Amino acid sequence: MGYNGTMKQDIKKKAVRRLKIAQGQLKGLIHMIEDEKYCVDIITQSSAIKEALSGVEHLILENHLSTHVIEQMKGGKEKKAVEEMLKVYKLAQRKK
Repeated sequence: MGYNGTMKQDIKKKAVRRLKIAQGQLKGLIHMIEDEKYCVDIITQSSAIKEALSGVEHLILENHLSTHVIEQMKGGKEKKAVEEMLKVYKLAQRKK
């Protein structure tokens, strides 16, 4: 959505690490389905992937709130900051 900022390096490192783990889990899940493994095992693996992606979302949200939202507030763009926070909140509510 067009911002000119940088991601906190520690958060970026954690997010990329989690995504690489999820990528490996997803490849494993594909093989499990192709090999017709036990359904409960497939569901367990799928759940682990969802948790990994959820962790990435939390990291990105942390980054956004601690950098971009702060910058918006300091820059007099309170309305935009509030709109973005509400958008994220509404997305989170859909998952419940």
